[in-house]
Amino acid sequence: MKVIPIHNEDKPAPPTGRTLKTYQEARLQNTENLRKLVVDAAADILQEEGPEAVTVRRVSQRMGCSTKIIYSLFVNKEGLAQQLYLEGCKLLARRFDEVPPSADLRQHLLELGEAFWQFGQDYSSYYKLMFGGAFAEFKPDAESMQGTLTAIRRLQVLIITAQQQGLISDKEETGALVAVIWSSLHGVIHLYMGGFLGDAEAAHAVYKQTMAMLSQSLFAEPDRGAISE
Repeated sequence: MKVIPIHNEDKPAPPTGRTLKTYQEARLQNTENLRKLVVDAAADILQEEGPEAVTVRRVSQRMGCSTKIIYSLFVNKEGLAQQLYLEGCKLLARRFDEVPPSADLRQHLLELGEAFWQFGQDYSSYYKLMFGGAFAEFKPDAESMQGTLTAIRRLQVLIITAQQQGLISDKEETGALVAVIWSSLHGVIHLYMGGFLGDAEAAHAVYKQTMAMLSQSLFAEPDRGAISE
């Protein structure tokens, strides 16, 4: 029996599993990875020491790099603050997403409100950055504001669903109702952070009472006014 030798050039090359990238693609990926590392370092400082401690110099020291690298990635401190803002929006959206759906929409509203309180407690530095004006020079742009709207979408969907089911009056625009809830909850949290509502337990009690009054008002019988007339 004649054995036919198989030369290496006749064998197909085994797949490497790697996707070849152009130089520009590889450079862009490396830049995005570096941006993420810088944001992570800034987020650590934010949570550990508060918004006042987040400076380009402090972040560069944490990263072990020059300030020029930070500036080349984010232009200035406000550019870095924007990325932290968007990171905060993701954390808030995740906290809302952890609240399980419920057929009882009024109870679901209370649970979403409680999730927002816990976000403010667990991520107080992010809260101050996002809603407390901790970075005086930073003003949220359109992208940042869109991130906030995405984070509170669960609240918007709840109000729309309740209006469609006739549980909440549709005489008011959904956006206006969301704004009333949003501003009321922020008001309590801001007063607490400013030291006007005592300790966390006392402030939490005021917060829950505010949520209860809001939900009672929103879920009042739509025709109650007509009956009283």
